[in-house]
Amino acid sequence: MAFQQLDPTIPVIVLDKGPGFAFAVIDYGQEHNLIWVTAIDETGEIWCAPNPQVRLQGNWTMGRARPAGAANRSDACTPTG
Repeated sequence: MAFQQLDPTIPVIVLDKGPGFAFAVIDYGQEHNLIWVTAIDETGEIWCAPNPQVRLQGNWTMGRARPAGAANRSDACTPTG
């Protein structure tokens, strides 16, 4: 098992939980998904979300649209589409 603290944190969306910041990743090995340790913006909850449930937040500067079907905070710098 490997635990990696992320510095800086990564803005992500955990499906069914909402946007937040991933601050660590847990890797249990080749038979398991990566686990993203994420602080959810709206509730302050900490969730350990499996990789298939995690999406990067949109980033207008990088040309990355908001993930389809994922809850996302309204951000003037992140256009829809």
